[in-house]
Amino acid sequence: MSSLLEERIPATFLNYAVGILADTAAGLSGSKIVEHTSAFAIDHNVNLPYSHYPFDAPNKRSALRDNLLAFRPAIQYQILKYLCDLPQFIGKAEIKDLRIKLASRFGPLFEPDAAEHVSEPLVAETKHWLDGYEPSFRLYASAEEKYRGGVFSRNLLDDLRLSIESLLKHVLENSKSLENQVSPVGVFLAAKRGSPELRNMFMRLLDYYTKYQNTYIKHDDAVIEEEIEIVFELTSSFIKHLVRLHERA
Repeated sequence: MSSLLEERIPATFLNYAVGILADTAAGLSGSKIVEHTSAFAIDHNVNLPYSHYPFDAPNKRSALRDNLLAFRPAIQYQILKYLCDLPQFIGKAEIKDLRIKLASRFGPLFEPDAAEHVSEPLVAETKHWLDGYEPSFRLYASAEEKYRGGVFSRNLLDDLRLSIESLLKHVLENSKSLENQVSPVGVFLAAKRGSPELRNMFMRLLDYYTKYQNTYIKHDDAVIEEEIEIVFELTSSFIKHLVRLHERA
């Protein structure tokens, strides 16, 4: 059982979150702050300091923060997650970043039984093999953070694509784009005395991988959430095999 201290969302994070969500120019309006927090207050039988608009709070950020503080930490988490996913915030980079930080830092506390993720041992092993391969490591870690944060978007897929593209440029010592690396990868695998069957399979999979990526990284609404896991694991397998062969004498 986590302690009460461990289960709370720190005031610094709440201030950071409401500063974005209730931003003067691009954030929630005062009436929307009341509307959304009041809906949760009704569900959880909570009295809010600001339940009507207009309110006498110093500003929107103060009103949202004080309303959030009326809830238990687990409900604060739910409200922040809900607000991040509102249609008005779609495509806004600062909201995506907030959503990732929220889920990655507090999801394990408040959603321990959330949807199944890519295997953590697999990711840890892949990051081990990528140690020393910047920026491939950084891009792969960025994709992991988005995945753990529940941000299933084309940006996540793009991070995975760029991670393996960067690795291949390093391993194959060229500057080709991913879709132009299929033949060079075949030459590399042959030079490492891999079996013709595995070499052909690897090249075919890489070719389909690039076609998939080129289709789905262009449109956020086309990303199929259920497919992210296998793309992540396939990327990890590509990376581990390439680094093993590259570092083998």
